[in-house]
Amino acid sequence: MGKTKIQWNSERILSLTAMGMSFLTLIIFIYQTNLMSKQNYLSILPYVQLSTYDDPKTHSYQLSLKNHGVGPAILESVTILYKGQEYNLKDYNNELHRLLIKLDPALDSLEHFAYSTLDRGNAIPANTSYPFISIENSPEDYKLLLQRFGALQQNGLRYEIVYRSIQEERWIIHESSVGPEKLD
Repeated sequence: MGKTKIQWNSERILSLTAMGMSFLTLIIFIYQTNLMSKQNYLSILPYVQLSTYDDPKTHSYQLSLKNHGVGPAILESVTILYKGQEYNLKDYNNELHRLLIKLDPALDSLEHFAYSTLDRGNAIPANTSYPFISIENSPEDYKLLLQRFGALQQNGLRYEIVYRSIQEERWIIHESSVGPEKLD
């Protein structure tokens, strides 16, 4: 049996070079696709925090959710923990003030306040704030809310808010978290 010798000619060299270039192009394409996927992920990342605004001069107080991220945050659930009990805000028509009144009936006397619901599916756009309880220009209501809400917090009122991105990644924030904690 004789060895066959490969005949190197310009056509063979050109075709092998073309195949090598195609393979390198494929590797670069896969790498760029991976980079674009990471960039897309980071470009829609929500970053939600609970925010309080307190101005004693104008007797204004506000609780809100702020999205400091670059993508929308979609609420999934809000749970309040108090004295060993777990309360799902859904059971209170997603209204925090209704639950607070159940926990402290004195809060039912608030007259000059506004509230919003924390419904599942509410979207908080990037770089916006979603106020859900606020009092303005009412010294009596301001004082009552601060005293009663502060007492509830001292007695163990805690919260857990679960939200997700448009890519279905889920996070949770709670009273002791420094920032959102990724779930799953």
